[in-house]
Amino acid sequence: MSQKKPLCKCGKPAVIFRKYEGSYLCKVHFLQSVERKVKKNIRIHNLVKPGDKIGIGVSGGKDSMVTLYLMHKILSPRRDIEIVSISLDEGIRGYRESSLKYAKELCRKLGIRHYVYSFRKEFGKTLDQKVRQVKKSGKECGIEVSCTLCGVARRYLLNKKSRELKLTKLCTGHNLDDESQAVLMNYIRGDLYRASRMGPEPIVRNGKFIGRIKPLRIIPEKEVALYAILSGLKYHNKECPYRCGLRLEVRDFVNKLEEKHSGIKFSILETFDRILPSLRSQMEKEIGELYYCKKCGEPSSKEICKTCELWR
Repeated sequence: MSQKKPLCKCGKPAVIFRKYEGSYLCKVHFLQSVERKVKKNIRIHNLVKPGDKIGIGVSGGKDSMVTLYLMHKILSPRRDIEIVSISLDEGIRGYRESSLKYAKELCRKLGIRHYVYSFRKEFGKTLDQKVRQVKKSGKECGIEVSCTLCGVARRYLLNKKSRELKLTKLCTGHNLDDESQAVLMNYIRGDLYRASRMGPEPIVRNGKFIGRIKPLRIIPEKEVALYAILSGLKYHNKECPYRCGLRLEVRDFVNKLEEKHSGIKFSILETFDRILPSLRSQMEKEIGELYYCKKCGEPSSKEICKTCELWR
């Protein structure tokens, strides 16, 4: 006796079962649901305002490709908003070249201006070269050194180039999994300052910081991937060869919790958002005014910024 295939409420075959909602959705209703959630997130947190020039960070992976596609779909009818895309080429051989091809292809298809900036041009060396240099010097202090080098440089470059392009917002493809993992990682590391800079709404502490928005932060990673597939979006699906350390352990831990306790990722993020105002208030008292780096002039919590300390 053949098993009946699960159906959506409309009677069509389901493509997904949302355990946290207890609902089956067909292709049409699933796509509509994701788009509706993203629009609601944008509206509730006032992520987009008239006159905005928004830069969308595009790596070529599923999250950034869906973000670019959705933001274009939602905002292209508006004449008072401009969208451009930004990609960074860290210089990871055999990885970044192929991912950038997908980013360039989608930008061309959507008619969106695409800017690509490289570590080599900005810092004089690629990430591959920098990691080899650090290892040779014997200064490596843990398996996450490559992620630290990359993360610091990426944040620096994205902010600097966004400001040079006169962007009002920088849009990233962080999904629910990314955000819930980041909450726990910052707590485990005791990095309350970085945690205070998270949240649904952009933070601008001075004229040199470009506020970031994350329209997908309430969409689970698996749903982002399914949306990309059902929308016919081609994307790069390989993990970065340098990815390692605490992030992977936290990811596995949160996924196991989600399997046993459906909706736990939403709970982690919602609880964090509730305490965020108090956390920001406390951090502002402790950190005080920001410095400007003596070497590069960029905003910094110290006299010399982390990027100059590590890269220059």
